[in-house]
Amino acid sequence: MLNPPVDEKLASEHVIDLIERIGMKLLMGPYAKYVHMVGNRGLTVAAIIETSHIVMHTWDECDPAIVQLDVYTCGPFDPNIVFAWLEQYLPTNISHKYIDREDGIKEIPVTQSHSYTAKEIVKAMDDILSI
Repeated sequence: MLNPPVDEKLASEHVIDLIERIGMKLLMGPYAKYVHMVGNRGLTVAAIIETSHIVMHTWDECDPAIVQLDVYTCGPFDPNIVFAWLEQYLPTNISHKYIDREDGIKEIPVTQSHSYTAKEIVKAMDDILSI
């Protein structure tokens, strides 16, 4: 990420925006804290939603920075909204893992071993959601 979040208040507002965009209900938080420890410097934001949680971790010491976003829910949402939301941080590449926990936890296999562009991820998620 070329523009990782570093401000606790602003990042919390961003997570609230994501929750609203994907049609979820915020129950608690978000809670945000920037960690200054060398080797682990970055921001963590966590929010409890009605159907589980959303957590964002950033590591801004590396270049480009790393942002890990967990959208963990048993509720339906459009993943395209999440990928569009991530664009505010100027991603250089996006890797994702989609885990279906509806009928037991199973990972939807990734058929290629490379980082995906946002367009590739949107197409893959569209394919998964149309099954």
